[in-house]
Amino acid sequence: MANERGEQGCGLRLQWDEAVTEYDFGPEHPMHPARLHLTMRLIREFGLDRAPGVRVEAAPPAGDSTLRLVHHADYLDAVRSGLSDPRRGLGTEDNPLFPNMHRAAALIAGQSVAAAEAVYPPPGTPADRRLARHAVNFTGGLHHAMPSRAAGFCIYNDAAVAIARLLELGAERVAYVDTDVHHGDGVQHVFWHDPRVLTISLHEDPRFLFPHTGRPEESGGPGAEGMAVNVALPPGTRDAGWLRAFHAVVPQLLAAFQPQVLVTQHGADAHVEDPLADLAISVDAQATAAAELHEYAHTYAGGRWVALGGGGYAVAEVVPRVWTHLVGIAAGRPVAPEEETPEPWRAEVRRLTGREAPKRMTDGVRPTWREFEDYGYDPADRLDRAIIATRREIFPLHGLLPEPF
Repeated sequence: MANERGEQGCGLRLQWDEAVTEYDFGPEHPMHPARLHLTMRLIREFGLDRAPGVRVEAAPPAGDSTLRLVHHADYLDAVRSGLSDPRRGLGTEDNPLFPNMHRAAALIAGQSVAAAEAVYPPPGTPADRRLARHAVNFTGGLHHAMPSRAAGFCIYNDAAVAIARLLELGAERVAYVDTDVHHGDGVQHVFWHDPRVLTISLHEDPRFLFPHTGRPEESGGPGAEGMAVNVALPPGTRDAGWLRAFHAVVPQLLAAFQPQVLVTQHGADAHVEDPLADLAISVDAQATAAAELHEYAHTYAGGRWVALGGGGYAVAEVVPRVWTHLVGIAAGRPVAPEEETPEPWRAEVRRLTGREAPKRMTDGVRPTWREFEDYGYDPADRLDRAIIATRREIFPLHGLLPEPF
């Protein structure tokens, strides 16, 4: 398989290092590292790590020069010190201190940077360093961290660092699509003034959920108008509405922008069982969105796709299934929804959590939605009002008509 630079590569680079589970805020914290371990275990049980064209690799922690593409040097020093600094979001309820915090966070960032370099390699990359069309780091997607502050369980913003590395390598158009239930505020902030980066975030209405940003009128700074896109979804939105909103905004803007690389964030916390938010999405709908983003990468970005994880706090019930579907899609070996979860994996769930694991890779639904372009919008419907608010704010800035007529 050749990329647009003419080099040969594998189909999927899967970034994994067991040491990422050291990113651990403690046993009572929602972001338990068991979700990472259980995801990789499920991927292995399905044999996706051994599928043709898949390479599993570990990258070193991102160095200071790379992290400084986004983060301030004094913030790196503060994280490395291991001392509480609430002004910088360190040692707070959301981001309690833990041993080797800098190394663990930098390791996750290093995997995302390596994923970016795999799909958009630095000039002069040796021929024996096989490149990839797609790359997945499900341990990443820590999208809330700001240049000088930790936030929302995120110490370093690996997504923003990976995008900044792509720009450093010469990419002129990078699109970032974030389907986490929480607004991708850190990534938006970093590239607020940069017309080379299009950020699209679909999230629960910020009036009701952290980080309380991500309104449609947040659309980019001077010189980058229309490059920040926010779809604020009403609480209780289900599969049909979520996928309707996704299809009413994402493909149109990607077609207009024509990115060279697509970076996506797949937080699993929009799921109906997630304890920290109020959307009602199924594993099946999240897999549908991942499959659509895979197609968009090929349609609009020459196949270059970097897929990251993100939030998700139903540690065993939801997160491993969502991200295993993501890896299967990226590997060209999608896992059928009706597949049973392997018994060894279920036993591992019982051992780690004391709970029973889901028995199938589906929530038992087949997601359907009404296309916005085909059916128009209902001004009395909260979801359709959210969609049209975003389209009216953003679409004219990209030469698109906001009304589906």
